[in-house]
Amino acid sequence: MRGSASLNIRPAQAGDSDEWLPLWQGYCAALQGDIPAATTEGGWQRIVSPDPSVGCLIACDTGGRPIGFANYILHPHTWGLHQVCYLEDLFVAPEARRAGVGRALIEALVSLGRQNGWRRVYWHTHADNHPARMLYDRLAQRTDYVRYDIDL
Repeated sequence: MRGSASLNIRPAQAGDSDEWLPLWQGYCAALQGDIPAATTEGGWQRIVSPDPSVGCLIACDTGGRPIGFANYILHPHTWGLHQVCYLEDLFVAPEARRAGVGRALIEALVSLGRQNGWRRVYWHTHADNHPARMLYDRLAQRTDYVRYDIDL
């Protein structure tokens, strides 16, 4: 994975759970999401399972401490034969923001996709998430798609 003198991006490992959890909780709090502990644990188990359809890249500082993550979902689609990657969750610890961590996580995911022959990496964000959108506008082309949800 991508790395530099100050940052290392790598796949999540089972032993990262205790350090990933506070980041995940910070992400959920920022989105005002109330995720049950059993769902969080089940999500983590999917991330570290051998099934490659759910994954996570972890950004670590120089001391090896996780400071951000990118959770992603791989799935087939009907417009091509290569998988696409949905970047479902991206979070950087508040004290590590504006240092290129979010950019490095996205670039590492794109690099992983190129290595594995994915068709695209895509994501959604809230329209009023201006700090994140400033980064996203520099990295990707915004589409005009509007998302609709039906909760089941």
